[in-house]
Amino acid sequence: MLRDYSIHGILACGMTIVILTAGIDLSVGSVLGMTGMLFALFMIKLGVSPFVGIPVTLLAGAAAGLLNGAVITTFKIQPFVATLAMMVSARGLAKFIGGGRKIQAGTEQLPPIFGQIRSQILNNNLAIVTIIFLVSVGFFWIVLSRTRFGRHLFAVGGNEEAARLSGVRVNTVKAAAYAISGFMSGVAGICYAATTDYGDPEAGGAYELTAIAMVVIGGTSLMGGRGGILPTLLGALIIGYIEKILSINDVEIAYRFMVEGAIIVTAVIIQQTGRRTRAS
Repeated sequence: MLRDYSIHGILACGMTIVILTAGIDLSVGSVLGMTGMLFALFMIKLGVSPFVGIPVTLLAGAAAGLLNGAVITTFKIQPFVATLAMMVSARGLAKFIGGGRKIQAGTEQLPPIFGQIRSQILNNNLAIVTIIFLVSVGFFWIVLSRTRFGRHLFAVGGNEEAARLSGVRVNTVKAAAYAISGFMSGVAGICYAATTDYGDPEAGGAYELTAIAMVVIGGTSLMGGRGGILPTLLGALIIGYIEKILSINDVEIAYRFMVEGAIIVTAVIIQQTGRRTRAS
């Protein structure tokens, strides 16, 4: 189950950082597709070294996220609108990179890095992609609980004006949060391409919905300022088990999306109810 949903979980790690600032990033699925195509282009078609191709791909993802943050903070555009525009643009760029087709090995030999990323250890019980997800959870737990930047994320999400008056560089924190989300989308894009052995311009479709569901179910408030990365791990496990149950019972994909949407709404209602109860 973890192997199947680790890529969604990697996206959810970046999404958690953004939602803590009271933002949202709808572009993560498209950026995953774009960076996956870019990684496949570098590795399969151009034969670039992984020591060059991986950092450049990750920088491309971070740049997409940083552009989101820059547009939001500079022009005071709602995150929903700005990231929606990036979602469309990144998907278009993904199609442009491959000419609308998948990038996969034909006469070219598949680079070893693909096999290394999709490999499994401990008698094939633990995937490398799952390790990347768990390491991401551990890293962001340290960031959120032990660093000044983590405290600033909570402060901006809790009360942006109060954070600004306290000396927090609100725009910088927001831009950094979106850059991190884009970077994690790049990590997920590389993992997706490696596990499927090709770059797919349609990869990551509706992945943003699952990532948001994992974050919200974990208890991170969509209003910002409350939550954490360990609850996101719990949300990923819950979503994974729900998806497994639906898959085992051969539930159609359309109904699965409906279930995820209902779960998000229910989680938000529970959060709001709890907030009203505490306030009273």
